[in-house]
Amino acid sequence: LGDRRAQRGTAQPLCITKAQGERFMQQLGFAPTGAQRRVMRQIQEDLAKTVPMSRLVQGDVGCGKTVVAFYAMWIAVQNGRQAALMAPTEILASQHLQSAVQTLAPLGVTCGLLTGRMTAAEKRRAKEAIAAGAWQAVIGTHALISEGVEFANLRLTITDEQHRFGVRQRTTLEGKGDAPHVMVMSATPIPRTLSLVLYGDLDLSAVDEMPPGRTPVRTRIVPEEKREGLYAFIRAQAAQGRQAYVVCPLVGEAELDDAALRSAAQEQKELAQALAPLKVGLVHGRMNKAQKEDTLAAFYAGTLDVLVATTVIE
Repeated sequence: LGDRRAQRGTAQPLCITKAQGERFMQQLGFAPTGAQRRVMRQIQEDLAKTVPMSRLVQGDVGCGKTVVAFYAMWIAVQNGRQAALMAPTEILASQHLQSAVQTLAPLGVTCGLLTGRMTAAEKRRAKEAIAAGAWQAVIGTHALISEGVEFANLRLTITDEQHRFGVRQRTTLEGKGDAPHVMVMSATPIPRTLSLVLYGDLDLSAVDEMPPGRTPVRTRIVPEEKREGLYAFIRAQAAQGRQAYVVCPLVGEAELDDAALRSAAQEQKELAQALAPLKVGLVHGRMNKAQKEDTLAAFYAGTLDVLVATTVIE
């Protein structure tokens, strides 16, 4: 991996004026954190070079990595070039498109989505828009690296949740462009020494500051005998329009003797009875992709009050 930078050739510098940068910031409607500004500045400096950018942006969920990604895309588009953002799931890709439409579309950037579950006609239209350059900010899943997807002038590739993709998948996306600048994002904390081994070709940026106003996380331990109190709490939260996750470590009947380790399927049955008439959904890794996506979409849309899941929901 260490030699990959040298193999990637010469990139086209992507520069913006101070006014163009300020226009993006004004459109956000909020002040970026100091960490976001620092990483945006690093990316802006990278993109202005003839050496292709190769940057890993790390930060916890909610720290604002997506805004940083959109800023990079904005810079590419201001130079008349396309940018692509690849996410590991259809749900994430759809969420990114919604955010892009809110952030970039008012600035005149055309945004589009390509995923594997689209109809043949939708995929054809998407591929035509990508190939013609009609879509400047292209967002999608693995479908972006499939055969038949040709970009007009791809100069920036962004991979979200990098650990969910292989290096080959990332480089296949890069291959859709001409020595594009590369950014990858991860919410998984990776020690610096390990990141050098895994991603030796990448510079490291950390968005290590949360935006103001984030509700602090409160942790409570609820013993088995106070479970009814927990149910009452969930019901009260649902009555206020809020939702709950219940995360279980196992899928089928308990594979360990420890009775405290309940299976997700069993937990969902019990909760559906205990919390009736609240709607309780179930998602786990053994479900097929369509089932998972549909259940997560229902939870995201608010039609499910509680989602019982294994760690697949990460």
